[in-house]
Order: sequence, then C-alpha cells, then structure tokens
Amino acid sequence: MIEAGAGDTTLRRHRIEAVAVSINEFGATLRSWRDRLSPEEFGVPTAAHRRARGLRREELAHLAGVSPDYLVQLEQGRASAPSPQVLTALARALRLTEAERAHLFRLADRPVPDERRVRDTLPHSVRRLVEQLSASPAAVYDVRWNPIACNAMWVAAMGDPLDRPERERNMAWRYFTGLPTHVVRSLAEQREYEETIAADLRSSSGRFPGDQGLSQLIADLREASPRFRSLWETRRVGVYEQERKTIDHPELGMLQVDCDILTTHRNDLRVVVYTAAPGSASAKALEELSATCADRPPLINLPGEGTAS
Repeated sequence: MIEAGAGDTTLRRHRIEAVAVSINEFGATLRSWRDRLSPEEFGVPTAAHRRARGLRREELAHLAGVSPDYLVQLEQGRASAPSPQVLTALARALRLTEAERAHLFRLADRPVPDERRVRDTLPHSVRRLVEQLSASPAAVYDVRWNPIACNAMWVAAMGDPLDRPERERNMAWRYFTGLPTHVVRSLAEQREYEETIAADLRSSSGRFPGDQGLSQLIADLREASPRFRSLWETRRVGVYEQERKTIDHPELGMLQVDCDILTTHRNDLRVVVYTAAPGSASAKALEELSATCADRPPLINLPGEGTAS
C-alpha cells in the first residue's frame, strides 16, 4: 500500500510537471509567433523609436479580441486552459498555418478541432490577392458569411465593418434581421437573394455538420427570422456565386456593380469582389473612390465574426 501510494504521488508530480512545461511552452510559442509578425501588414503605424519586434501585446490582444492583461498572463504562464474560442481567435490573429494551429491547441491541452471545421485563417496568398485588388471593393468571408478581411476600397464603398458588433458583421444575419445595408434590391431580387443565401448555408451545414459556429448561426436565424425559417424548411441546396448589385453610396449615389464570389477550394474561403462595367458612370465613381484610399491600410483584418452586404 505504501509503494502504491508513493507511485501515485510520483505520477501526479510528473503530471503537474508536464502541465507546467506545456504552459510555459505555450507562452513562449505565443511570444515567438507574435514577434515574427510585421506591424505594417496590419496597418499598425510604426515610429522610428519603436523597439518592439513584431506586434506588441496590446496590438495582438486587440486583433484577437482578448484583454491585454489576459494575453500577458498567457505569455507568462500565469493563466492556463484557454478556451477553444480564445485559441481560435489567437490562431486567426497570428495567421497560423493549419499545422501551427493544431500545435497551439495541443500546447493548451485542448482537442485539436476536426479537420472538417470551417476555415477562418487567411492564407498569405489570399491576403495578397485582396491587397492587390486595390481598385475594387473586395472582402474575404468564411462559409458562415463572417468577414475575415477586407481592403480599403471595401470600407470606402460599404462602410467599416469594425464599427459594428461582431454578430452584426455577418452578412446573412444583417439581411434576415433587417439591419441597414448599402445594397438596394427590388422585391424580386430580394426573394432570389434570400433563397440563395439560405441554400448556401444549407450546403455549408452539410459539409461542416460539426461546426458549432455555423450551427448556432442557423439556429439563431431560424429563431429571429420567419422568412429564413420557411426557406430553411425547403431544404434547397445551392451556392452564392454572383449577383448584380445596386449600391447606394452616401457621396457617389447609386453604383451599379457586378458582385462575383470566388471560392478558394483548399480552405473554403469566399473572396467577394465588386467591379463595374468599363467606361460606365459607376466605373468612374469607383476610380474617384480609389483615389481617396491611398493613405489607408491596404488590408483590414477582422477579428471574430461578422460584415454587411
């Protein structure tokens, strides 16, 4: 009995030591990944006397939607067991690869999310694509229709998503709950858009049945919107790929644009781009708008959920 008790004590001690090592490694890894990020990529102004390598703690905390004090505790090993939601937000803000994201979850002693989860990390190649579309409003969404990033032209044309609460940035939620939008649609266009978005979400729910964020969004939409609930019951499956839109811009008036949605099949992200017919009044208006974006960050990362359409 004495030997068994001693063995149990040794096992517990080893377990405690292993957890402590994991917590310390978690903090060190966070600091290392934070240090490798370039502030300019996030539109963070840098002064000549800036000594911080990469992003400061408070800058990363803002991007991830956590408190700076909590991030300090995580990095210093004084806080343990971060939630999956916090880990997901940190992975997105740090722009981790899939392997790095899985490593972060393991260091936190959390189950690595199913590989069939919704992708919400912006790859470098997609980020470059949106940045280089500087003459057109462009944004990146996940399959829940939460925005992940947008360029300066998108903000100039559609408003700044960061001015809205996270849930109210979600495209489907904004529409079906009657929140303000810059897009003007006829009754026929509204019906077609509603059917398409509901069918698109139905398709995504079939591909990602275990994604809690998607399931919760659909449940909330069914509760909040009788129209969505009735469309959901039709069980129509489809994909939102394109639309002809009229945008009511507060300064430039009505803009006629083509909305094209490009899907990155490797990670299921949607790149939404607005363009106007060459030589049209709307094309000239977009050129005027582009000239006002020269001093803005080329890309805005959107922590958490959410934007409007």
